Amino acid sequence: MNMLVYGPDMNKSLIPHLSYIKEVGYTGVEIPIFETDLAYWKPWKEEIERLGLEVFTVTFLGADRNTISSDPAVRQNGVDFLKKAVDVTAYLGATWLSGPYHSALGVFSGAAPTQQELDWSKESMLALAEHAQKMNVMLGLEYLNRFENYVVSSADQLYALVKAINHPNVKIMFDTFHAHIEEFNTGEAMIRIADEIGHFQLSENTRATLGEGQVHWANVFESLDKMNYKGWLVVEAFTPLLPAACIWRKNYTTEEELILKSYQHIQKFIG
Repeated sequence: MNMLVYGPDMNKSLIPHLSYIKEVGYTGVEIPIFETDLAYWKPWKEEIERLGLEVFTVTFLGADRNTISSDPAVRQNGVDFLKKAVDVTAYLGATWLSGPYHSALGVFSGAAPTQQELDWSKESMLALAEHAQKMNVMLGLEYLNRFENYVVSSADQLYALVKAINHPNVKIMFDTFHAHIEEFNTGEAMIRIADEIGHFQLSENTRATLGEGQVHWANVFESLDKMNYKGWLVVEAFTPLLPAACIWRKNYTTEEELILKSYQHIQKFIG
């Protein structure tokens, strides 16, 4: 379960929710990393280890850390932050840092990406990947829909970027929310890029409870079978607690019910 369901601020008050997530049946949690002080994460690490949960991390970048900025100082600022996020990932005992950090979230040029911008992304990701490899962390790059990112907004675009980066620690993290917007057929897109998918997020078109929206879940799970996917499945659900998601209405009852019903929905396919 992705902890962004409770918002982006991973303060100590959220730690008790980990036991509920474990009680529901989840065997891992995905934690957003925006704070890079290792000491901050000590109580999280202790509770995760006490509960025996697997842990994964995610992050994204703002304009001041844009890894494709024309300003080399801004690009370096992004890489420096991401390296620290990798360090936090390793500290927590996680093996994946995922997200759309190939470029900044919600920053647009008003045109398609240039080859120079793609080259800057490749250069930034290679610098990050070298550090991640030393820390035994895999990078899962994610494409976003066209309203959130213009650099890579489809499976094929991200696949081309990852192939260009060509580093063993750089793979694809596939998110069904964006695919449901951008692909002609989500399952076919998954299969087409299957050799580079290493991590997977399940997200409803409403961003709320799995199974209560329009995502064609049979298509998704049948394609996972065809891919012989053996990695993790992470539920990513957003609420008004996450301002960056621009969700200003409540599409669910409580966070606890959303977490429970989403788990039950998955069990219909893999239980």
